[in-house]
Amino acid sequence: MGKKSRVKTQKSGTGATAAVSPKEMMNLISELLQKCSSTAPSPGKEWEEYVQIRALVEKIRKKQKGLSVSFEGTREDFFSELMAWAAECGASCDGFEISNFADEGYGLKAAKDIKAEELFLWIPRKMLMTVESAKNSVLGPLYSQDRILQAMGNVTLALHLLCERANPSSPWLPYIKTLPADYDTPLYFEEEEVRHLLATQAIQDVLSQYKNTARQYAYFYKVIHTHPNASKLPLKDAFTFDDYRWAVSSVMTRQNQIPTADGSRVTLALIPLWDMCNHTNGLITTGYNLEDDRCECVALKDYKEGEQIYIFYGTRSNAEFVIHNGFFFEGNAHDRVKIKLGVSKSERLYAMKAEVLARAGIPASSVFALHCSEPPITAQLLAFLRVFCMTEEELRDYLVGDHAINKIFTLGNTEFPVSWENEIKLWTFLETRAALLLKTYKTTAEEDRSMLEKPDLSLHSRTAIKLRLAEKEILERAVSSGRAKRLHFQKQLDEGAPLPLYEESDIALLENADAKLPIILRKLEEEDECVQEEMNLAQIKPDAACLDSSITPVLNGQCKDLNGTQEDPPGGDAVVKESKVEKHDPSTKRTEASILN
Repeated sequence: MGKKSRVKTQKSGTGATAAVSPKEMMNLISELLQKCSSTAPSPGKEWEEYVQIRALVEKIRKKQKGLSVSFEGTREDFFSELMAWAAECGASCDGFEISNFADEGYGLKAAKDIKAEELFLWIPRKMLMTVESAKNSVLGPLYSQDRILQAMGNVTLALHLLCERANPSSPWLPYIKTLPADYDTPLYFEEEEVRHLLATQAIQDVLSQYKNTARQYAYFYKVIHTHPNASKLPLKDAFTFDDYRWAVSSVMTRQNQIPTADGSRVTLALIPLWDMCNHTNGLITTGYNLEDDRCECVALKDYKEGEQIYIFYGTRSNAEFVIHNGFFFEGNAHDRVKIKLGVSKSERLYAMKAEVLARAGIPASSVFALHCSEPPITAQLLAFLRVFCMTEEELRDYLVGDHAINKIFTLGNTEFPVSWENEIKLWTFLETRAALLLKTYKTTAEEDRSMLEKPDLSLHSRTAIKLRLAEKEILERAVSSGRAKRLHFQKQLDEGAPLPLYEESDIALLENADAKLPIILRKLEEEDECVQEEMNLAQIKPDAACLDSSITPVLNGQCKDLNGTQEDPPGGDAVVKESKVEKHDPSTKRTEASILN
């Protein structure tokens, strides 16, 4: 998935025993847990905290060198075993083969011509690693007692993966052996590589991701070595930070939501073989067939024999791809940058504006997005900005004027400006706001392009700089679009152009609009608060971004990565890729899932 397949040969066995006593290691772990659980740093001090946590982690890693369980050979050595196991379990294996696609890493290659929408891949439930299979494994007794595992399925899946990796008789070994030995998520970036992300919108999520992973590792290290229900886990002798980072990244880049066997709810799962598919723009083509109890994937388009078969991970921004998947996707049709906007409660017209926004299903303060497309704003953001810039007279018209209720539905429709003056104000505001955001970066777009031309730039540095540049390009387009719109509407005003007025007969225009209002935007904090409460109960206070889908509901690839954060359609406080399952006609017993990689 994505550029996920950088691997290195690993030797089997646990390696040499590190020269560190159990007591010394536990002291270091306690120090790390305390550092990661302390009060959040004051604004501007997040980087300093990250450097301190990282120094502690590196000290622990150094003392744990040689302790991780690993396999002899490379991923490719085990692909034939994976395919044989999949065939034995009843999965489809005839229409494709695993192949190396250079910069994109390993993926699926068509072994024959495949038509668009043709079912070419199915994976039965018995092959999936799920939270449910974790409950029935050696991890079960601890799961039944630990509130963190019960609250965060991604964490459960990560520890489940580690336990099965250490079990010589695990039925999932053919799959586990083919997982990458390391990843390109920011958890694997060197400190200097992370520096390239400073001032980007991704930096807070990256720093939180690292802090949450370190906190979770320290917490579970203590649990594994002290909890009675963890006594039989095969991790006591080998549970390193590198192990946990690997498991978290494996889940973060692969996790999805599927229905439970009875279809009554969803559970998290790793889907062997299917997760080899790389990403491209398109539509979700993977679903879960409850009748046959298997994950199914149809072709996104026609594929000729020998071509790579792609799937669509979902409407993720490049920030989400970098943070949760470890790659930057060129030409991402869904790229965007976040913009926080709100009506000040101290403003004289706050109550009126909040009421109009509420009727449109929009909060008075929220996180919106500027998109790479034209126009750069959605119907929801257009509606917010129109209300944000309204005069008292205009607000009153949308509250108690003629057709006030119906006119609320015009707020996000470009066909019905509130007034020429209102349009001028909102586009001026957007132009100015985007220009101010551009000034927060330490480098210019031209400087970033020059850096990318350096041949000795590391992969991770290149990824970070590409992301930084992409954010600037979106903001530059927003400035340009805002200026053009402002001048257009100023001309309309100067020329005395008649203002399009809403009439009852215009309802068809509203129904055919690209996006209709009201659309209620979920509060991004709700999920975080829920998981935070669970973590607080465990007295370690980790963020929701910890390991549970960040993003979520995760539809079309929106999911939270372990330690991720969520954004307007996902963004990221969860650990793994999740997909949202939508139930359709019960008679078909089929659900479609935005199963992302």
